[in-house]
Amino acid sequence: MSDPTDVVIAGAGPAGAIAALVLARAGARVRLVDRARFPRDKLCGDTLNPGTMRALRRLGVGDAVDRRGLALAGMVVSGPGGVAVRESYRGGSGTSGGRAITRREVDALLLNAALAAGVGFDDATAVIGPVVSGTADAPTVHGIEVRGRTGARLEVRGRVTIAADGRRSVVAAALGLVRHPRAQRRWAVGGYYGGIADLGPYGEMHVRPDHFVGIAPIPGGLANVCLVAPAQRALRDPAALLAQIVTADAQLRERFTAARPASPVVSMGPLAADTRAAGVPGLLLAGDAAGFIDPITGDGMRFAVRGGEMAALAAVEMLDSGRVDGHRRLSRWRAAEFGAKWRFNRTVRVVTGSRLGVRLGSTGATLAPWVLRRVIHYAGDAAVELR
Repeated sequence: MSDPTDVVIAGAGPAGAIAALVLARAGARVRLVDRARFPRDKLCGDTLNPGTMRALRRLGVGDAVDRRGLALAGMVVSGPGGVAVRESYRGGSGTSGGRAITRREVDALLLNAALAAGVGFDDATAVIGPVVSGTADAPTVHGIEVRGRTGARLEVRGRVTIAADGRRSVVAAALGLVRHPRAQRRWAVGGYYGGIADLGPYGEMHVRPDHFVGIAPIPGGLANVCLVAPAQRALRDPAALLAQIVTADAQLRERFTAARPASPVVSMGPLAADTRAAGVPGLLLAGDAAGFIDPITGDGMRFAVRGGEMAALAAVEMLDSGRVDGHRRLSRWRAAEFGAKWRFNRTVRVVTGSRLGVRLGSTGATLAPWVLRRVIHYAGDAAVELR
């Protein structure tokens, strides 16, 4: 890790890999580090909505995802009492369907694209914290301190640093940029199953008064099954809880009669995370480190891909100008691009975290299903056709 570096990036997930790819194509010398060994598994809904796919195609990596994933035609959303709405993705010019593909595959495809563009990469390298000058109230970041495979502590310095190291970002936390809301502290529990009946080319979201279950078909005849529930339920026994939920659900139990686990059931949380800024001088945030999006909207991957791209563009401007305050411009870009979706996501998080909200939403979907269809289109960044 002694080569000259323009930009050092913590985290090789979608946001970090996309940022690295864009920067390398712009001629920057990039060093990417991640604590995991790649390829790696990661709990995720395993769906890419139309907005995410358009971004990946524009960046030249969509074809690889198309080849490895399953076509996703739309979404099925159900509520308590048997109400369900199935809606296909369609709309104006340039709108395409989504894809169902495992995070392991997505991460590997994006990372390999970055490496092919000339990015340097060190996996099994844990980030300890930022390299900082100045004061606690006015810090400037000059890189990251890491612990490499040998256990030695090293400084990896760059003219710009991008933290894309997840919702529990070590870099963002060290600088006081991230917080986890006390309300709506939910955890995700998920795994892969074979033998689930009636799988089709649709992602599924089954919303109930105190939890929701996502189901997505993936290559190989399997399905991703992901439960999001309050921490006090999810932490006891994740595998038993997931089995209990689907068995007790009148709309799901028959479909799971012949289901068999094809992987361990794992958990992750708490899910919600908010940031107070897009970085500090010398540092830009991207991906979940810049704020975690509740998985019920299925928009996290688009935020990761587009957020990584915007962080890279801000870094290019910093390299060209010699300025260190690119986080201010990045903050404005993120607000303009994501502001409406942030508000939408928080609203959905509050509604689905309330028993009354779920019941009212279910009633509304029964009386006016076109409203939920519009929500599905908006959540998936598919153009809406009024009918």
